Amino acid sequence: MNFGYIKSAVYTPKIKVADCDYNAEQIINGINEAKTKNVKILVFPELCVTGSTCGDLFYQKTLLDGAQNAIDEIAKATLDTDMLVFVGAPVKCNDDIYNCAVAIKDGRVIAYIPKRYLKRTEVQFNFGVDAVVLNVEGDEIPFSSDVIIADDENPDIAIAVEIGSDMDECVPPSMLHVQEGAKIIVNLASMPQIVGADEYREQAVKDLSARGICAYLYANAGDGESTTDLVFAGGNYIAENGKILAKSEPFSTGMTVTDIDVSFLSHQRSLSGFCAIEEESSLVYVNFDKTETKLDRKYSPSPFTDGEQLSDKRADLILNMQAHALKKRIEHTGAKALVIGVSGGLDSSLALLVAVKAMKLLGRDTKDVIAVTMPCFGTTKRTYDNSKALSNALGVSLKQVNIAKAVKQHFKDIGHDENAFDTTYENSQARERTQILMDIANMCGGMVIGTGDLSELALGWATYNGDHMSMYGVNGSVPKTLIRHLIAYYVRTENAKLGKVLADILDTPVSPELLPPDESGKIQQKTEDLVGPYELHDFYLFYLIRMGFTPSKVYKIALETFEGKYAKETVYKWLSTFIRRFFNQQFKRSCMPDGVKIGSVSLSPRGDFNMPTDAVSKLWQKELDNYVNGGND
Repeated sequence: MNFGYIKSAVYTPKIKVADCDYNAEQIINGINEAKTKNVKILVFPELCVTGSTCGDLFYQKTLLDGAQNAIDEIAKATLDTDMLVFVGAPVKCNDDIYNCAVAIKDGRVIAYIPKRYLKRTEVQFNFGVDAVVLNVEGDEIPFSSDVIIADDENPDIAIAVEIGSDMDECVPPSMLHVQEGAKIIVNLASMPQIVGADEYREQAVKDLSARGICAYLYANAGDGESTTDLVFAGGNYIAENGKILAKSEPFSTGMTVTDIDVSFLSHQRSLSGFCAIEEESSLVYVNFDKTETKLDRKYSPSPFTDGEQLSDKRADLILNMQAHALKKRIEHTGAKALVIGVSGGLDSSLALLVAVKAMKLLGRDTKDVIAVTMPCFGTTKRTYDNSKALSNALGVSLKQVNIAKAVKQHFKDIGHDENAFDTTYENSQARERTQILMDIANMCGGMVIGTGDLSELALGWATYNGDHMSMYGVNGSVPKTLIRHLIAYYVRTENAKLGKVLADILDTPVSPELLPPDESGKIQQKTEDLVGPYELHDFYLFYLIRMGFTPSKVYKIALETFEGKYAKETVYKWLSTFIRRFFNQQFKRSCMPDGVKIGSVSLSPRGDFNMPTDAVSKLWQKELDNYVNGGND
């Protein structure tokens, strides 16, 4: 329950139609299994106590009494489980019969929630009712379609119900419930299997969880229902804000479990301006133990690509977004050329590829792209040769300006020792290169295209008024890990000549090459040795900024995600580095150039991420340190 997680599960038991004792036994087996996994919310299918295909047997007192006895036995099984259980059963109220979700916790029924809308085949049941109270053996139990069950200590845990085909209504009950504060919707369903049903239900669950900025637990009836006319195949889903977290295969029974993150949902609602309406639901309060359990939920180590090789379709879309945005800027400014500093590294290579694509979209000669290589003290033969080979393979204009003399003269002018390999030594080269690019652009009526990426912006890993500045930044919202995937896409899909040079660029260590090479002429200054692995920083960037996680929560999931690859000391070190640099380097992002937004994370100060330049990182570092030093790691 720490960090806003609540372990949740859906369970399809194998049942026997109208055999309530047998079904209760199967449901109790499910509860016991869920208990071993520390599940807090467990959802069974619609009418699972009796079977949903009982037809006119639902009118029989024998079946109704059998269902009530089964509910009593199921309730007893929840004692000492700290679990909120939902089972489906027919319930009689004021001589009418209702298809209900029965909410059970701590050994007793806490609410009966009848289905709100009925299909024409559900003639045995009545529609959902406004709130009434049933008196069962001295207990007053809410009986209403409008019930929200909430944790009395954590307002983010608020659970509501819709049943089966209620989800298909124009305005499903779930959307009313989320407006009244529910963050978790459970659906007890009994939907038969027909061709295409799986795809429809999965998409519906994703859509409802996205529309409501909520979690959605869908438990469907399966093995054991009558096959007189239909077959039931289960097929369960747990979704969160439009993403399927866990699902079961058709024609399977048993449990599907994951961890829902209600604190993330709260964060998302805050960002979206989610507007709650005045509460009309009946509130039922429960209490969950605040124990921490190991997460069943897994996080991708590469969240910007979801941990997989980027599909060709997605890569092509990203490149088209970059190129079309640049095309518009060229048309608007009337630029006669695009000027790009090429280094033989990942970022400048992607920028060059995008520039060529933009020129082709305009029907212009690729020679209108001017690639400028500017060797200096740290340039290695490998990167120098690759920058030339890439430019030639793409058919762009190639210009070389060796900046060593100019930088040495600059050192002399300002009185700097050229043997002092300090910040001045490094940044003088970066600023000289930017000056050359700007001046060449002035000479040809062109526009300087920036190459810096999102990861570098987050860390402030750029020279202010050096490579930090351009006239348009095509990579400004593309993180380093994604750039690797985009370059790999070109390696897979382009001609052999271009693919060969890009493959070597992909294999080259990331470096600004501002310090001299080692004795063998290889890159000595490796960025990831200095600021940390980009896969960690991109992970931190996504979950701290996009997801709104606390530093301690990011630390926890990083330990689990990168277990066996990075030690906890390494994870802590680079997370602390990220926090410090992210805050201290905001001044560079406050005046960053225009650039197209590609994904859900952008640090543009023009609406995507507003942060004062003088914000202090102390609270974030303190929160992380308190967790780590408290022995919770």
